[in-house]
This record gives sequence, C-alpha cells and structure tokens, in this order.
Amino acid sequence: MTELTLRFPVHTLAKQDLIPEGTVLTDDLLRELAGSPPRATDRELSFLKYGSIRRDIESYMRQDVYRHIFGETDEHRQILGLMEQIRFPRPVFDILRYFQEYDPYTYRHILIVSALTCLFVRGLPGERRDSFPEISAGPLHDLGKVSVPLELLRRTKPLRRSERAHLEHHTMAGFALLGYYLRDSKKFSCIVARDHHERGDGSGYPRGIRLEDRMVEIVVTCDVYDALISARPYRKSSFDNRTAVEELTTMAEEGKIGWEVVRFLVSRNRKGRPPMEECAVSQEKRGIPPEGNLYGIVLDDDDPDLPMGGPG
Repeated sequence: MTELTLRFPVHTLAKQDLIPEGTVLTDDLLRELAGSPPRATDRELSFLKYGSIRRDIESYMRQDVYRHIFGETDEHRQILGLMEQIRFPRPVFDILRYFQEYDPYTYRHILIVSALTCLFVRGLPGERRDSFPEISAGPLHDLGKVSVPLELLRRTKPLRRSERAHLEHHTMAGFALLGYYLRDSKKFSCIVARDHHERGDGSGYPRGIRLEDRMVEIVVTCDVYDALISARPYRKSSFDNRTAVEELTTMAEEGKIGWEVVRFLVSRNRKGRPPMEECAVSQEKRGIPPEGNLYGIVLDDDDPDLPMGGPG
C-alpha cells in the first residue's frame, strides 16, 4: 500500500481516537489495529434484521426516483435475498444508526448503494450472482464519514479547501476503521472504503492511483449514480435520470470508469431492458444538470462565503 500521512484523526463513533492526525498509515500500524484484543462488540449481527434497515431499503426502492432502476417486486426480493447473507460487528450498526438520526442523506445513500451493488452483481457477466465480498462492501463504503464533522456533511454552501480535505478524509478513515472492526484491513470492504473515489485515469483520491479493479468499480458506479439522482444538501434539486446516466457515460469516455458497468446501467434504463451487450451507448448529450449545484466548487480558506446556489 502507498503510505499516506493522515491530515485528520481517525476516531470511532464514541470519539475514541484510533489514529491521531499526522500519523503515517503503514501496514504495520494496520496490522496492529486489526490484531487488537477481542471486544464484546465483535459479535456479528444480521444487516437486514437490524433496526429498520430492511423496511427502509424496501421503501427506498419503491420511490419514484429509484423505481425504474430496481424494477419489479420480484427483483426486490432477489436483491434482499442477497443482502440477507450480510453480517457486521455491532459498531457498524451504531454508525448507521448515527447517520440515520443525524445525517439522513448519508444513511439513505448507504442503503441504496448497497441495493444497487447487489443489482449490478446479479446482472454483470462474469460476476458470481452471490458474490459476497461485493455485496457486503456496499453498506460500508462511506462508513468513514463518522470521522467527518456533521456540519461538513450537511453543508449547503461551498466547502473551503481545508474542509474539502477533511471530507475526503472519509476514505482513509473508513479503511482504517473497518480494518479495526473487521480485524483485517485486506478485506474487500476495507479496500472499497479506501478506493471508491479513485478513478481509472488516476484523477481520484486519496492516493491518485489508476483504478483497475472491476469489483471496486461496481461500487464506484453505484456511488456516483445515486449521488446524482438523490437529494443532496449542496444543491436545490437532483439530476434527472437521463442527465445522471449521461454524466456516467462521460466518465467512461474520459477513462474514469469502465464501459462495461456503464452499459449495464444504460441497459437497466432502456425500455424493455435489453441485454447490455446489445446496448449502443449514444455519444449525444441532451441532459441538463440542475441549477445551483455546488458540488466541485471549492473556496480558498480566506474567501468570502457564497450563498446556496453558487455564484451569480
């Protein structure tokens, strides 16, 4: 692993500092975290049986914004059937409950990305239809946001550079936290938490590597797609579905993600859902991004604030 110096601390939900800021995240340190003495909270619980998670996922999949991608009730049952395999240690659920109460945007996003990941795993050729590593990674990809201040997660105005860096810290925080909770930083869920903002052309973060793992790319695509079509505090309205798919098509054209996962997404959005191998992806872009989208606008730390909706 490329070693990185943490600009911000990694802490648990209880604000226990696992790793202080300024620490170089080495393999030895990660092994030490994973090998810490067993805890009572290491006992694993069923993902779908915890709290209202199953009911919430079913409710979200029926909403208009998601109905076209998830299909009919039969497919819902198949997706939930895959998710019934998933079990996590208790601290994971404590963090999900925290998001549910204090940051519902993140909570819903985590659950929808979980369901989307199962959908992609079932539909993409070459994937095992019950590929446990991938389906268990969806619910954990953003867990590191527990180490990001809530006011940044809920911000309705542009972030400053130092604040943006703190938000991006969620990738390395999630990697370290999951290595601690799952007792092995080499597990696929840990890799996804670290790498789900990397891109195929090396333009992502935190390490700026070229993303080449299609298993990670599935979660990346689901993450971006839902971030576009769902509500977010930093814009007045969401992307419509056509524009969101075109944004992902553009990412494939730029080499940021692979064409195969994008073709599957396109096939799910075509009338009759033709096989992805038969889907010709149009190069024409007719979608219109929503007005007042602040994503990607970053201010210098000494710049004055911009209002909701951005400049102008």
